[in-house]
Amino acid sequence: MESNDAISAFAALAQETRLAVFRALVRAEPAGIAAGDLARDLGVPANTMSAHLSVLARAGLVSSRRDSRSIIYRAEITRLREVIVFLAADCCGGNADLCAPLVADLMPCCDEERFHA
Repeated sequence: MESNDAISAFAALAQETRLAVFRALVRAEPAGIAAGDLARDLGVPANTMSAHLSVLARAGLVSSRRDSRSIIYRAEITRLREVIVFLAADCCGGNADLCAPLVADLMPCCDEERFHA
């Protein structure tokens, strides 16, 4: 990831509603959420939600697909991984023991039981 790509992602997430939107989309993976449902769930007007989703999409953090009359939005997990790796690429000078707590903090989201429930 280039610095400018990371800056774009950070700028998109540096706003309270957009951060909440992105986190909601991450929780909704892999199904995604219809834009209208997302707006209702977060208490954001539809036109405002559209603007926030556009900013996130330009940063490569979300994608969309049409499903009948709805637009379903999904978090771009690959992009999230790229941002996290960008931040941690030089973690602790390559000392794996020092980076272990960071990796451990990321692992609860990937608990095997969640995927088989």
